[in-house]
Amino acid sequence: MARYLALRVLQAIWVLWAAFTLSFVVLYLLPADPVSIAADAGGSGTPVDKAAIAELQARYGLDRPLWEQYWTALGHAVTGDLGHSIATGQPVTGAIGDALPATLALTGAALLFAVTGGVALAFAATHSRRPWLRNALAALPSLGVSVPTFWTGLLLLQVFSFQLRLAPAFGGHGFAGTVLPALTLALPIGAVIAQVLTAGLETTWRQPFVDVALARGGSRWWVQRTHVLRPASVPAFTIAGVLVGNMLAGSVVVETVFARQGVGRLTQTAVLAQDIPVVQGIVLLTSAVFVSVNLAVDLLYPLLDPRIAARSRAVSGESERAAVDAAEEAIIRA
Repeated sequence: MARYLALRVLQAIWVLWAAFTLSFVVLYLLPADPVSIAADAGGSGTPVDKAAIAELQARYGLDRPLWEQYWTALGHAVTGDLGHSIATGQPVTGAIGDALPATLALTGAALLFAVTGGVALAFAATHSRRPWLRNALAALPSLGVSVPTFWTGLLLLQVFSFQLRLAPAFGGHGFAGTVLPALTLALPIGAVIAQVLTAGLETTWRQPFVDVALARGGSRWWVQRTHVLRPASVPAFTIAGVLVGNMLAGSVVVETVFARQGVGRLTQTAVLAQDIPVVQGIVLLTSAVFVSVNLAVDLLYPLLDPRIAARSRAVSGESERAAVDAAEEAIIRA
């Protein structure tokens, strides 16, 4: 386990370095100048003094060679210093820290809705004995995945905010202001969970140990909760990284549609202004979230399905025996 964790930490460092490097290269290859964009923040198009532009470029180190800028930025990022925003002058860690709580509240509520709705739909689709109802419920996840996020948000705004007036339309706070954006973000994610979990449940129901549990007198509902759910949820956990990516990408759209402040809106603003330090900070944050989620999923696999741990031990034992045999053969030959 210690060897495995060390390997995953090295992989995480590699992923973070690759994300930082790729974002740095892509952003610096863009033709526009972020300092000029920041100087003309009002969008008036008025020419800015070239001396002032040069002073700002020198302040942020943009007048130095590209390789020197890269090593300086990488060295500061290793120590936790992500620099200052070119557009606002605020420290990047402070800008992300200010925007993060609102996004965490939104994504936490969306994840709760998505998991609850997805698991309930998958259970209903596989537990139903009526073929027409089972097929109808199993078709709902495909519809949820195919509907665009912005269209769902606009539809919820029209119905629950403008017609029924049950929730604020834009920039709301608390539960009333979070429920519609969270539902908008949860719909495609819950649909994916339901789709994958339904397939896993149907596959697990055909396993021999399920027939044994039913033969021992267990009810269909008890067998599904006790024996079927854990191994069937492994594929759903496998796509956890994809779901996190969808949630982070969807937060940009949702926070724009509902005029909410958060990491999504900060990402949109930083990309439009080509605010390189802020974009790189957000890239590192999302990469760290991806790495953490995938590591947690890998560690949870043996708890969900003990057969995975048994196979891992068997493979490890076979590898050790093969190494011993190879060593003995080498000694004999010598």
